[in-house]
Amino acid sequence: MSDASSHAPESPRMREAVIGGLVAGTVDIGAACAINAVGPVIVTQAIASGLVGTASFKGGADSAFLGLLLQWAMCILIAFIYGFAVDLFPGLRARWVAAGLICGAVTFFVMNYGVMRLSALGRFPHFSPVGFMENFVAILLFGLIISFVARRRNPAGRR
Repeated sequence: MSDASSHAPESPRMREAVIGGLVAGTVDIGAACAINAVGPVIVTQAIASGLVGTASFKGGADSAFLGLLLQWAMCILIAFIYGFAVDLFPGLRARWVAAGLICGAVTFFVMNYGVMRLSALGRFPHFSPVGFMENFVAILLFGLIISFVARRRNPAGRR
């Protein structure tokens, strides 16, 4: 007798997206805490504010948990898209460092100048040269984590 999970097709790309997204997303929260000198509750409430507005800062643990789920969902989606790109362009796998840096840079600009603009806050992030560099370096690390996780899978999905 076999369990139900043995009947479900395995998706290496999805597994990589979940692992890469969770790790990169968690590291990204830690980087935001360090850059902004605040705790993870404030950072995750700030993430939730993109969906519910400034009320998220009064929502306590519920808002923080929503922000964490949103962070992880966005990061898993980004990692899944990256995995799809690697399948389309297998050369990215061999050049995972360069590809990860590009992934991070693209993610930085999409999140800061697209997603933030469309969020409930509806604004661009405050610009300062130091803040820009700190956040840019953090998101490059984000891209490297995602590309590192996806670097070994071959196009057929096997490691």
